[in-house]
Amino acid sequence: MKKIILLLCVFCCADRLAVMAQSFKLMRYDEDYSAFKSDTTGKFYNTIKYIGLSANRGVYLSVGGEIRYEYAGKFDENWKAGQGYNYSFLQRYSLNTNLQLGSNLRVFAQINSGLENGSKYGAAPVDEDKLNIQDLFAELKVWQKEDQSFSVRVGRQELNYGTGRLISVREGTNVRLYFTGAKAMYKAESFTVDGFAMMADDVYSGVFDNKPTHQVNLWGTYATLIIPKGGNFDFYYLGTKNNNKRFEEGTANETRHTVATRYWKNGGGFIYNLEGAYQFGKFGKGNINAWTAAIDFGYVFDKIKGMPSINLRNDYISGDSKKGDGNLQTFNPLYPRGGYFGFNPLIGPANLIDLHPYATYNLFNRLDLQADVVFNWRYSTQDGLYRPSGNFNLPGAASAQKYIGTTYLASAEYRFSKFFTLSSGAQYFKTGSFLQEVVQPTASSWFYNLQFTFKF
Repeated sequence: MKKIILLLCVFCCADRLAVMAQSFKLMRYDEDYSAFKSDTTGKFYNTIKYIGLSANRGVYLSVGGEIRYEYAGKFDENWKAGQGYNYSFLQRYSLNTNLQLGSNLRVFAQINSGLENGSKYGAAPVDEDKLNIQDLFAELKVWQKEDQSFSVRVGRQELNYGTGRLISVREGTNVRLYFTGAKAMYKAESFTVDGFAMMADDVYSGVFDNKPTHQVNLWGTYATLIIPKGGNFDFYYLGTKNNNKRFEEGTANETRHTVATRYWKNGGGFIYNLEGAYQFGKFGKGNINAWTAAIDFGYVFDKIKGMPSINLRNDYISGDSKKGDGNLQTFNPLYPRGGYFGFNPLIGPANLIDLHPYATYNLFNRLDLQADVVFNWRYSTQDGLYRPSGNFNLPGAASAQKYIGTTYLASAEYRFSKFFTLSSGAQYFKTGSFLQEVVQPTASSWFYNLQFTFKF
């Protein structure tokens, strides 16, 4: 314990001591510590970020990691009166290394451990994976010319694109998402495009017991075009294949294609984020015809201390129009960000209309505050509710009620330093007429959490 306390103290001071330090990335493999090559300060943090392994220090090793603790409490978490209080103590431990073999080749590896204790229902799949290899890939830079490059990455790797609506690493949950496969990447100053073919492994809660699916579950391309002063565009195509996928329409094998675009821009105080996607394909013997459209609009008062912002998000996400006809109009969110609709979201991005005003404020340049209200309706009364993962939850075709409920949220995040963060959130979900009709006896739900994160 004394050694752990001493190590934490070293990192508490490292914010002031480290030179050329950068912010930690959501995807740890995106961090670049090559600037530390010529560092001569001898500071502990700098030395583990650039461990020279050759005489000219062209071959080097970088080490990083994370420790995260979270306490989460829930009341009547599934809208069922009498469920009472339930809690989870969640732990996440992560260690990553990047071995740079000259300027064109590297090997990145990361192991993760996600643990859960306390829940009376046992650990959820997104809460526990005792030990797994999260990333293990080799990346070759095939060529580079001025500001352009082409690289190939092969192996196990995390993916995250855009706002995480369809392809996300799922940072909010205790267990992050990963894939195994190959990705080709072209980068230029104002344009990037990735092409990939991936397997989504079956995740189990034990030690190194996750199983490959032995089939390509996800393939596609994702491109980003940056137009100075004009905004930014994402264009992407995603193909997915799922066996025995369940919707209210039924359970069948699914092959789905998604074509989508996104426009986003910040400037002059205004924030714009518009995204639309159309899906087609086969569900059993039936046809898929689904879509989503979303807008997120806001204004930052950048001349006011604390830079407060006001924002409005609105989503339309299709649901099945006629149960039992064999065809499917339910949108599949694929591999979405878990917390897109709240800290402990009870509703997923399928068969949903939501209106989501929220406001943010930064205090002392360290404390971020946010307050949200989310109004939720079913898009189609012929379809039910889905979980944040997109999995089927509650049937709904027997009810004509549309209003699901209202979510009230408040959150705070305090950054002690580059390395330490403390965050907390509270959520109250007030059930609407649909839930009051299909869940008996029904109850509104509460959720709160406290999370401490250390990264290095």
